[in-house]
Amino acid sequence: MLNFDEARFIRIQSGALALAGPLDTLVGELLDGGAKNVFFLGAGGAGVLMQPAAQLINRNADFPAYLENAAEIMAVGSSNLGAGSIVVVPSLSGTTKEAVEVVEFAKAQGAVTIALVGHDDTPVARAADHTFVNFAADDTSSESFYLQSLVLALSIIRRRGDFVEYEQTLAELDLLPALLVETKRSFEDRAARLAESTKDVGYHIFTGAGEAWTEAWYFATCILEEMQWVRTRPVHASDFFHGTLELVEKGVSVFLLKGEDASRPLADRVESFAPTVTDSLTVIDSAEFELPGVSSRVRGLISHVVLATVLERYSAHLEIARDHPLTTRRYYRRLDY
Repeated sequence: MLNFDEARFIRIQSGALALAGPLDTLVGELLDGGAKNVFFLGAGGAGVLMQPAAQLINRNADFPAYLENAAEIMAVGSSNLGAGSIVVVPSLSGTTKEAVEVVEFAKAQGAVTIALVGHDDTPVARAADHTFVNFAADDTSSESFYLQSLVLALSIIRRRGDFVEYEQTLAELDLLPALLVETKRSFEDRAARLAESTKDVGYHIFTGAGEAWTEAWYFATCILEEMQWVRTRPVHASDFFHGTLELVEKGVSVFLLKGEDASRPLADRVESFAPTVTDSLTVIDSAEFELPGVSSRVRGLISHVVLATVLERYSAHLEIARDHPLTTRRYYRRLDY
């Protein structure tokens, strides 16, 4: 596979899942100590990746979970953030200014802070009350953060909801690192063709629902816009028919990401409509990929992980097809953020 280190990938994703035990122990201690809610307060894309975990908790446990923008909550505050709050701050580099500041902000409100970082001995890692380190890089961080936040969410749910399949779910998740490599391999040829056919497209509409929506937003914004300077319009599948459909016509590129959770019918509706008005619909469906040993119940929890892992193959080929390295930036060094 193009620019891909299989052993490194497996090591990183296995490392993310290996945090399930330590995170579960900490969650148990905090809940036993009277924790009343959890906040996911990441900056930028790392914060967006926490959305499936926050939604999973809210839909399956009597424990409020809040997904907030780090910069905004520091500007406007929250009456729900304070003593008894668990604050989860993901930061791959461990140096993002807003991540450092929101850790200090949350601690000042009396919250307990948990940092999920890719590098130890960094400002975020040092500032948080509890730090969990799993090395990753841009090409592996999506799956790593998705999996870390998932096992944290499952720990809360098993204590505050009805989740007797906790141990079995973790056992199935442990199969994922190797299975995701095979998933990447199965998508490699399509990724290359897709990169070649879209290398000159300057505008895409990205849509999806449920977990797939998180990955649609993240990939469109953090990969295509930030790393490839390609204009996108991310829109939730349920909102697609409340405005965005009027922008679709022949030649307009629509990317639809489909997952395997209960929101799938929302994506089906877009898939039925889009071909009637555009000749450029790309559907990537997590259900297409074989995951031996993973039950339909667990597949419904990891659609975003599967979609992220195949889209990484697309971006790996796209940077070659467009002669635009994913590391190229114009303005970041000029920003104090």
